Order: sequence, then C-alpha cells, then structure tokens
Amino acid sequence: MYTHEIESFLEEDLGYNDISCTLVPDHDIEAIIFTKEDCTLAGLDIAMSFFDYLGIQYSTDYSNGERISANDVIFSLSGSSLSILRTERLVLNFLGHLCGIATNASRCVSIVQKHSNSRIACTRKTTPGLRKYEKMAVIAGGGDPHRFNLTDTIMIKDNHVKLMGVEGAIRSAKDKAGFTQKIEVEVESSDDALKAAQKGADIIMLDNMGPQEVKDTVDLLKTSSIPEHIIIEVSGGINMDNLEKYAKTGVDVISMGSLIHKSQWIDVSLELIDEHKCK
Repeated sequence: MYTHEIESFLEEDLGYNDISCTLVPDHDIEAIIFTKEDCTLAGLDIAMSFFDYLGIQYSTDYSNGERISANDVIFSLSGSSLSILRTERLVLNFLGHLCGIATNASRCVSIVQKHSNSRIACTRKTTPGLRKYEKMAVIAGGGDPHRFNLTDTIMIKDNHVKLMGVEGAIRSAKDKAGFTQKIEVEVESSDDALKAAQKGADIIMLDNMGPQEVKDTVDLLKTSSIPEHIIIEVSGGINMDNLEKYAKTGVDVISMGSLIHKSQWIDVSLELIDEHKCK
C-alpha cells in the first residue's frame, strides 16, 4: 500500500479532532488481533502497512491464503497505545472484508475442484477505490482476478455487438489492439460463440446461459475444431447454489461477481493484553 493511500484512509477515519483515542495516556501496550470464526486469510500485507506507518511492532505466524480457525491469533502487537487505537478500526475493517472475500473464493474453488479443472474468477463488480485489494483477496482464496481494469483485455460486450455486430466489433478490436492484448467476446447464443471463435476471438464468454446451454455450446465449439488457444468462459447468474452444475459443463473459466459482492465479512477483533496501562 502506498503512503498516500495509508494517509488517505487515516484521514477519513481520524478526522480533524480525534478525542476518543487521546483520552488515554500514551503508553507502550501489547495487543492481539484474532478471528472469531474459521476463515481464509487475506489483507495481512495491508495491515502491516498501517503498522509500519504508525511504528507498531507486530508478528504473525500466517500468510495470505492460509486457513485458520476461530480464536486463532492473526497478529501480536506492541507499541504506542495511541497508535494501536488509531489503527484498530481500519485494520479490522480491511481484514474482515478481505478475509470474507478470500473465504468465499476458497469455498467456490473447492466446489469446482471436485468436478473439473475450471478456474474461478471474479469480475469488475468491485467497491470503487478498493478494487486491487478485493481482487488480491480473491487470489488469496485461490481464485483468478480477471481484468484489473479495461486496459488489461479488450472485452467486446453485448452493447458493442448490438452497435457493430460480432464480426465488425472483432475487426475493430484487432485494428486497435496492441500485440500483448487478448480479445474477449461476450455472446448469448451458440451461433455467436462459433462466429466469434471463427473470427479470431481469444476468449469467448458465454453470458447468462443456463448450465445445459453452456454445455451444448462448449460441445459445439469443440466439435467445430476451434483453435486450441481459445478460452471458454461462462458468467452471469452463477452462485454457490448452481456452481456445481456449471463446473460440469467443460468451460475453462467460471467468473462470478458474487465472489466479492456476496461475500460476508469475517468477525475479527483486537484485544489489549496490558489493558491496565491505558487506565
């Protein structure tokens, strides 16, 4: 995390007249941060950035992506009571949110791995300003971040197709693409999927199709001898309840906005060890 980001988050949380944290004498204290439920860890590096900035000493036995149990201690802290109190809510918010995403992603990956080698990916349905952190949490949970922004891959979506047609949109994308950029086409029918493959798409996204329609389209593409490098992705309306069915369709990638926007925060808490020093 960059210094200006740390300072921006601190400015938002502390405001201009922080009385609550300065009520207590500023002594050296010890504290622990622990989880109240089983989870997959994410955001440890972000917490460390805040600790480093505020001069808080810390230690941990864990890394992002590790699974831990309720009551496990994530961090042991020592340092200024003022600094620890001021960083408490920010660190707990980041850990709770990002561990929730990592835990959700890990569960989805586990479901898919029982049935196929399909990769689980998130989408750009992220919280503005927090995208890189949320996508890194998906990675910690074993998922794929997909595009971080519009520059990463040229995606031809349904509105592009409505305006230009599949062939016209792909032709325009090829004219403008750099040699490192892949072209992904979002389609809603087997015919358009085949057309996209024949016209040079690198990735074909089957959008808002039911599992059986996805399977039929995958079978059609494979029997039509499409180039081996083409990646077949499915997205739209996929959740924990129907994920197993999509895992059996033969797609390469299953992208789920719900990896992030349907995740539940993990209950993480900070507890003072030498609390008497703050009285």
